[in-house]
Amino acid sequence: MIEIKRALISVYDKTNLVELAKSLVSKGIEIISSGGTATYLEKAGIAVAQVESLTDFPEMLSGRVKTLHPKIHGGILFLRNNTEHQKTIQAHQIKPIDLVIINLYPFEETIAKPGITVEEAIEQIDIGGPSLLRSASKNHESVIVLSSPNQYADFIAKLHSGEISHEDRRKYAVDAFKRTCSYDKAISNYLESVSITAPVSSSEGQNLELKPLHELRYGENPHQKAHLYNIENTFDTKPDNVFCSIKKLSGKELSYNNWLDIDSAWALISEFESEFPACAIVKHNSPCGVAIGKSSLEAYTDALDCDPVSAFGGIVAINSEVDKTSAEKMSELFLEIIIATSFTSEALEVLTKKKNLRLLTAPLISTQTAFPQYRSILDGGILSQEFDNKLFLPEDLKVVTEEQPTEEDWLHLLFAFRVCKHVRSNAIVLVNGNKAVGICGGQTNRLSSVRIALEQASDLATNSVLASDGFFPFADNVELAAQGRIKAIIQPGGSIRDEEVIAAANKYKIPMVFTGMRHFKH
Repeated sequence: MIEIKRALISVYDKTNLVELAKSLVSKGIEIISSGGTATYLEKAGIAVAQVESLTDFPEMLSGRVKTLHPKIHGGILFLRNNTEHQKTIQAHQIKPIDLVIINLYPFEETIAKPGITVEEAIEQIDIGGPSLLRSASKNHESVIVLSSPNQYADFIAKLHSGEISHEDRRKYAVDAFKRTCSYDKAISNYLESVSITAPVSSSEGQNLELKPLHELRYGENPHQKAHLYNIENTFDTKPDNVFCSIKKLSGKELSYNNWLDIDSAWALISEFESEFPACAIVKHNSPCGVAIGKSSLEAYTDALDCDPVSAFGGIVAINSEVDKTSAEKMSELFLEIIIATSFTSEALEVLTKKKNLRLLTAPLISTQTAFPQYRSILDGGILSQEFDNKLFLPEDLKVVTEEQPTEEDWLHLLFAFRVCKHVRSNAIVLVNGNKAVGICGGQTNRLSSVRIALEQASDLATNSVLASDGFFPFADNVELAAQGRIKAIIQPGGSIRDEEVIAAANKYKIPMVFTGMRHFKH
């Protein structure tokens, strides 16, 4: 263990600082400080040597320059076992600093506040703090660095036991480097977001800071461990960030699979404006029922009708408030999770009687979201892509058949295509009225998806519309749709056999719309 004679303390967050300082004093350790930290400690009755007493140089430029001085960084960085370093230190009367306790200006918290100007944000960019953390971390062979109040209790215990090992010092140094890394990334992200120039190309690389939230019950299977993280960057701290705003009101802890289902269900239900109550039921990361209604009750009931067998043990997502009547209907079925924008107090009273049922609230995902999506692959690879937020209006689309969709057909086709983008490819969705009546995805050929969706819809397939996430490669899909009495089709188009497919649709007088854009979900 190294001997600690002198500590430098300069912190913004003063949580548990007095307790830490008293522990240092009890061990005869001299405390050096400046500015607000020195004033804070002095008011608590703790003796402090001002930084100016070491540097013989006053704090200046509104506090921007106070610790950036050779007598501070020299006292931290010199190698204790280097003879030349020792001679330099003595020649310039530099006192060794063995412990550095620093936390940084609250840049991330500042930019998360509404109405913050660029000038205000820039003032919260810490310069001296990261420099001190890096100096102390680099020389952790001889210097201890604390970068968060969360480390104080551990440090105090080790200080009194006399067991601050080399591994402890290295761990503190690693934590400090992680902190300066995430701090710098938050600053660069923010300045890039407010820049009038084009953003930096992704070819220059991305630093993803993962903040651990908690260990999950298990992964995809009980024998797999799993954890939940938040990506710590500028945009994650915005007030409208869905992940940061999600709240669990009741029920047991969420598992890895639960989070996957929540992600799928909430992305799907966010396709529909909150003034039109909509419900999605998801099972094994795939929708098994979707509907729009005049109320959350009607939307849920119609969504359940699509596939009540698969809905057992599923996840229900509602884009509006859940009231008592809806809650009573939902409580009739075993469900894992209900997530909605809100619940009435009467609804909560009904649903919280089921102790294991998780109830969550979240804001809807904006269709204008710019959040990238990440997925890990193989052993250490990560894929990144933009959020799929493209929506279609009738004027964007092209009718390729002789028959034209009716006004009602258009509404149902657009509804079906919105649902289709959230079904695993090869995705087929049948819609009759304002509800899905047949959903199939994850098949290795599109013809099987059409067949299964028609079988699921049964008699409700008659006069329903069909949406496909990818083009029809052969006319046999239209032949099968005609046998199922489908009245209109929407698909991306783009097959080398489009003319054959269109001819088949004309043969059966089925209006067909090309979107010109696919919505694969793998």
